[in-house]
Amino acid sequence: MRKRYIFFILGFILIILVTGIAGIVTVLNRPFQVEKGTYLYIDTDDNIDSIYHKLTTQLHASTLKGIKLLVTVGGLDPIHPGAYQFGQADNALTAYRRLKAGAQTPVNLTIPSVRTVSKLLRTVSHQLMTDSASLARLLMDSTYCAQIGYTRETLPCLFLPNTYEVYWTMTPEAFVKRMQKEHDRFWNEERKAKAQSIGLTPEEVVTLASIVEEETANNAEKPMVAGLYMNRLHAEMPLQADPTVKFALQDFGLRRILHAHLETESPYNTYKHTGLPPGPIRIPSIQGIESVLNYTRHDYLYMCAKEDFSGTHNFAATFTQHLANARKYQQELNRRKIK
Repeated sequence: MRKRYIFFILGFILIILVTGIAGIVTVLNRPFQVEKGTYLYIDTDDNIDSIYHKLTTQLHASTLKGIKLLVTVGGLDPIHPGAYQFGQADNALTAYRRLKAGAQTPVNLTIPSVRTVSKLLRTVSHQLMTDSASLARLLMDSTYCAQIGYTRETLPCLFLPNTYEVYWTMTPEAFVKRMQKEHDRFWNEERKAKAQSIGLTPEEVVTLASIVEEETANNAEKPMVAGLYMNRLHAEMPLQADPTVKFALQDFGLRRILHAHLETESPYNTYKHTGLPPGPIRIPSIQGIESVLNYTRHDYLYMCAKEDFSGTHNFAATFTQHLANARKYQQELNRRKIK
């Protein structure tokens, strides 16, 4: 009778242990309620409580029992900042292991084609842990720019619009190094030789590309526009590019360039100064850069926006032809009451 009682007690304890272990396994393996890959962002100022909150709000964890148990047993110190991606198959156990090891998931960083470096830095800061002020302090430092081979005017040449795989926690210095790496990869020997063959440095190619892209959004027309400006450079004529006046004024909303605008004193005003401006007037796309390297050979020296407002241009080889094109455009501006 006593043996049967002991066996009963042992069996009861075993059942409790098995049930407890099964319960723990269930809690640890319960998947997160996410439909697709979702990022959990851990900042430098996060603590364990804020991580629990983010697990609930960002990954929709139905229970924190599993990960709290693992943290109690194994700890989570130090906390590794980063972006961690989780999917339907992930659970408390996989989350804990990843956070414990600091095994970040790379994120996509998109460098856009924008008009100013400050706008670029704001866009980048929205995609990385670093803030735009930290990036600006580094890149607006003339001494630092000189160390990496740029002036404040030529700095836009560093950036190539594209999407790159990076770690969310990358520092401003790491960001610049990555941009230098991508820049050097793009400007290989073949492209450098092509730039040299048309009489331009890589920085000058990017500067001209920035003007071309401000003149037209039509990709098929970009090599034509690039060819026109190359003709003007070879003839030592002022480029007379309206977008450079807008840049000089920092008024990108101007729809009609008036004579008073053309008198703006600035090295960027290509109506007053021959040759290229001191740097790009925007960060041009790769396609824009290629349009300069592979510009169309023709004899056009003038262009004017088409009167149908299609975004394309009428080209002319003589000033007389140009005046006729300009007249049609001005008449349409007046008809539409655009000032």
